[in-house]
Amino acid sequence: MKSYTITVNGNVYDVTVEENVGGAVAAPTRMTAPVVAPVAPAVETSAPAAPATPVAPAPQTVGAAGGIKITAGAAGKVFRLETAVGQSVKAGDAVLIIEAMKMEIPVVAPQDGVIASIDVAVGDAIDAGVVLATMN
Repeated sequence: MKSYTITVNGNVYDVTVEENVGGAVAAPTRMTAPVVAPVAPAVETSAPAAPATPVAPAPQTVGAAGGIKITAGAAGKVFRLETAVGQSVKAGDAVLIIEAMKMEIPVVAPQDGVIASIDVAVGDAIDAGVVLATMN
C-alpha cells in the first residue's frame, strides 16, 4: 500500500492506494475528509490611518487608492459587495464576499475607517493577493 496526498479543485485529500496483484481486486480503502485551510484577508498599510471623519457617500470609483489595502486571501469570484465607497466600517465588518471552492468567504475590514475605493465588481474572477478595496 502507498499513501498519497492529492489536491482536487483546492481540496486536499489523503488517500491510500493498494496495488492489484495477480488479478485480485483490492478492497476499497477509506478516504479522509477534505482538509480546507482557513482563509484570512491580507492587509497592507502604507501609513498610519488618520482618525475617520464623516464623509458623504461618493460614487464608487475604481482604482482610487486609500491608505489601507484590503486584498484577497484566496482566489475565487466576487460574489457580493457589502459596502460602498464613502461608507464607514468598523474592524471586522464585511466589506465584500468572495466565492471560493463553493463557499462564501467574507473579506473584512482590518480596522475602523472609511471605504476609499472598491476595485472589483460582482462576478469578477480574482487571484489571491489582488487588491479588492482600499480604506482610509
